[in-house]
Amino acid sequence: MAENKKVELTVADRRSVMLRSTFLQGSWNYERMQNGGWCYAIIPAIKRLYTTKEEQAAALKRHLEFFNTQPYVASPVMGVTLALEEDRANGAPVEDQTIQGVKVGMMGPLAGVGDPVFWFTLRPILAALGAGLASDHNILGPILFFVLWNAFRMGFMWYTQEFGYKVGMEITKDLSGGLLGKVTKVASILGMFILGALVERWVNINFVKAVSTIENADGSFINWDKLSAGTQGIHEAFTQFAEGRYLETTRVTTLQNNLDSLIPGLVPLLLTLLCMRLLKKNVSPIVIILCLFLVGILGCNSIIRPDFAIFKRARKHPGPFL
Repeated sequence: MAENKKVELTVADRRSVMLRSTFLQGSWNYERMQNGGWCYAIIPAIKRLYTTKEEQAAALKRHLEFFNTQPYVASPVMGVTLALEEDRANGAPVEDQTIQGVKVGMMGPLAGVGDPVFWFTLRPILAALGAGLASDHNILGPILFFVLWNAFRMGFMWYTQEFGYKVGMEITKDLSGGLLGKVTKVASILGMFILGALVERWVNINFVKAVSTIENADGSFINWDKLSAGTQGIHEAFTQFAEGRYLETTRVTTLQNNLDSLIPGLVPLLLTLLCMRLLKKNVSPIVIILCLFLVGILGCNSIIRPDFAIFKRARKHPGPFL
């Protein structure tokens, strides 16, 4: 950077740029992607560095070129660009092509890091944490997701923008080495690991085809005819059910029971891998989603709902409860 600077960006200027960069995709377009949001973000810096309207207009014009990357990893590119603009405003021979070349050279490799880290790793982890709490009717679920996600996001954006600003042109040396490739590989592996863990939790397939019927031993099932009348009988039925007694005198083993005894979650994993394979074959995601909807609708009548089985059994044998 140029020494004996006449004009320099303040912390407030850089903070304002970071906050504005949150809206990087607010003016997204098919021709130059994120260029409008980029210009909006750096306006506070341009106003600080250049005093005349002509200089400010020229600075914004050179940043209207094509730019596109993962929104959060645009921050280090933003920091380097601020450093270059500051050097230029202080008389350093920084050409328009140099600034645009640095932006284009950094946006591609960083996008490869940002997607697996944020979209495929951090967000699914935080979303699963929040959804787990929300499924238990805990209001902290969505609040926790919102707070943690924005804390990680804004902290990363501020730190990396400051890093890019302080390092300036030297940051491009890291991009030419193997460090970025290693980071991308580690992030991708971690993202796939998290995806595999979420498959077993969120993808649910249940094959209810009966493969065998076993007679339950005496005392292992609820004897409905010997339950007390009224609410006492209801209490006894729930107590025996909680102790592990079966609802019927026979126990049906389904295909799903056999699959779970071999490898729990095997079928959901195979379905996920099939969807990934179809995506690699350029099958439209809309077609895949519609097919999943169709299969789910056709098979929904066969889904076993054990949570309601005791109520169905009591409805068939209302005598002891009356």
